[in-house]
Amino acid sequence: MSDPYASRACVHEEVTDGFGTVRVLPLDPGADAAVIHRWVSEDRAAFWGMTELTERQVADVYAHMATLDTHHAFLVVRDGEPVALLQTYEPEADRVSECYEVRPGDIGVHLLLAPAGPGGGQRGWTARLVTAITAYVLPGLDRRRIVVDPDLRNEKAIARFLRLGFTPGPVVVLPEIDLPDVYLPQKQAQLAFLDREILFPG
Repeated sequence: MSDPYASRACVHEEVTDGFGTVRVLPLDPGADAAVIHRWVSEDRAAFWGMTELTERQVADVYAHMATLDTHHAFLVVRDGEPVALLQTYEPEADRVSECYEVRPGDIGVHLLLAPAGPGGGQRGWTARLVTAITAYVLPGLDRRRIVVDPDLRNEKAIARFLRLGFTPGPVVVLPEIDLPDVYLPQKQAQLAFLDREILFPG
C-alpha cells in the first residue's frame, strides 16, 4: 500500500522496531481538513469543541492558526496512516498563562488521537505513539516541560496523561476568549505536566 503522505515534508520522523515509522507533518488546512473534520465531529471529541463545525470551518480554523507564530498544528501519521492531531503553543501567549506560573522551556500541547484503527487496540500502542510525539516536542524542540489542560470532565484524557507519566497540577478555570478570529468559552481544566527527564533522562 502506497503512503499518501510520503511526499510531505515532516518536522520529525521516528522509526521504532515493532511499531513502525511515526512522522510529524505540519498540518495542511486544505488537504487535511476532511480527516480532521471526521475526527472532531465524533461524540468522543466533544471536549475538543469543534463537533458542530463544517469541514470548511475546520479548514478556516487551522488556516488562521497557520498565520500565528505561537500556535502550530501537525498531523501525525504512522506508516502512512493518520493517527493524531497535535497542536503546540507557547504558554505565555495562551490563556493558560493566567492560571499557572510559566517556566522557561515550557510548551503547551493539545493532542487528539484518531479513532482506534489497525493496531490501535494493542496494549501500549498509545504510550509508544505519545513517546514518539514527545521526542519531537521535548528534545526535538529543546523544551524542558509539557503542559496540558484537558477539560476537567474529560476523565479519559486525564487518566491517559497520568498513565503516561504526567504529574497533575491544579484545577483551574481558563478564562473566556472572545475575539474576532477566535472564541473559546470559559473552561474548568486539570493542568498536568511532563518533565523532559521522565522520558528522556540525561
